[in-house]
Amino acid sequence: MHDASTARRGVPLHTKILLGLLVGAVAGVLANHLWRDSPRLLWVVDNLAQPVGQVFLRMLFMVVVPLVFTSLALGVAALGDVSRIGRIAGKTIGFFLLTTALAVVLGLTLANLIRPGDALDPGVRTQLLAQYTAQAGEKIQLASEGGFGVSTFVNIVPRNPLDAAVSGDMLGLIFFTLIFGLALTRIPAAAAAPVLRVLEGVSQAVMVIIGFAMKLAPIGVAGLIFAVTARFGFEVLQSLGLYVVMVLLGLGLHLFGVLPLLAKTLAGIGPGRFLGRARALMVTAFSTSSSNATLPTTIRTAEEGFGVPREVAGFVLPLGATMNMNGTALFEGMTVLFLAQVFGVALSLPQQLVVVVMSVITAVGVAGVPGGSIPLLVMVLNLVGVPGEGIALILGVDRILDMSRTVPNVMGDLLTSLVVAKSEGLPLRPHGEIDSTTTTGADAIPPVALPAGTPRVGVPE
Repeated sequence: MHDASTARRGVPLHTKILLGLLVGAVAGVLANHLWRDSPRLLWVVDNLAQPVGQVFLRMLFMVVVPLVFTSLALGVAALGDVSRIGRIAGKTIGFFLLTTALAVVLGLTLANLIRPGDALDPGVRTQLLAQYTAQAGEKIQLASEGGFGVSTFVNIVPRNPLDAAVSGDMLGLIFFTLIFGLALTRIPAAAAAPVLRVLEGVSQAVMVIIGFAMKLAPIGVAGLIFAVTARFGFEVLQSLGLYVVMVLLGLGLHLFGVLPLLAKTLAGIGPGRFLGRARALMVTAFSTSSSNATLPTTIRTAEEGFGVPREVAGFVLPLGATMNMNGTALFEGMTVLFLAQVFGVALSLPQQLVVVVMSVITAVGVAGVPGGSIPLLVMVLNLVGVPGEGIALILGVDRILDMSRTVPNVMGDLLTSLVVAKSEGLPLRPHGEIDSTTTTGADAIPPVALPAGTPRVGVPE
């Protein structure tokens, strides 16, 4: 039966996307070499390849507004009554935001130092920008000269949230959504429950739509990458390898540098112990690419490997599986800067600050389906004036990056539970090192009793 099930599943989606990237890239490079500037080639690009890719992109853009609204509103409402949950909730959320912001800043620093997009030939970059600048220009909110200042922060508060959604004012929509989610925690549970059920239903429907879009991804990516490489040749792909190395380096520095340093400084746990006792957790996270699937292992590692009290682990870790996405935020920040370099879009320091803030927020609101972060990433790209078509360059290599960024995601959750327990003066009494052969699977640990009003949820990256 297992073999039959495997046969029915066929080739995994991420493999299809990678194949689409390779086929489109090879075909485009060959077409550029053999028929450069040929009217027939340009006709194929404009009337076949580009429209196919645009259908895929438009399906992603189509769900951005409902995705942002439902994901963020549910995420904030899931906190419950913050005043009742009290001190531990404040420490947990604050540390989530701190570590996520540190991850994004690290990623942007590396992207500014390594600058993988600069490996692209300047002439090709100029042609790319000329080709796509008109499409991106409709969505630019902050990229124009003099468009960033005090008024930007004032305009974050929308006069009309519906108008903000229609006009693509994502900062205004996000502000309203955060306030709306917070308001749901302050009204009686009986009044909030039907609203939350509607939001949950819409959220699940949006995730299904994203699943439809991702099924088109192999063809869409092939069309988009063919359109780019057929026009500009092999040069546009040369910087992609350097980008992958840069992202893995950033994730590694955060995982093996920043998080252990914080563990030593704030929780009194040395780097060797912190990483050594979490080996099974890191392997599980890498192999599943899902904070949700790794949650049982995360809780058991925290309780048995480090002695985190059950009440702390039961609150912090399920919440972290939903909200605390260090690796995802770092990946988003680096990707935005890389694609900005590829398309020759110079981002000022204030604009990069916007990337930091948006990467943190969108990492919290990432959808719980494979590819769920892609619409939000495209949104951030367009917010700073980078053509959304550039996403085709990185989708083919996203699978290995997805697996890699899940590891710092869950390790950030583990670290938060340690820091919160330590700050509350609770003793850490570990039971022993966790055995990787006994910690995987959804039934690896008994259910954890959570504080009233706290959801036990998690999402894949």
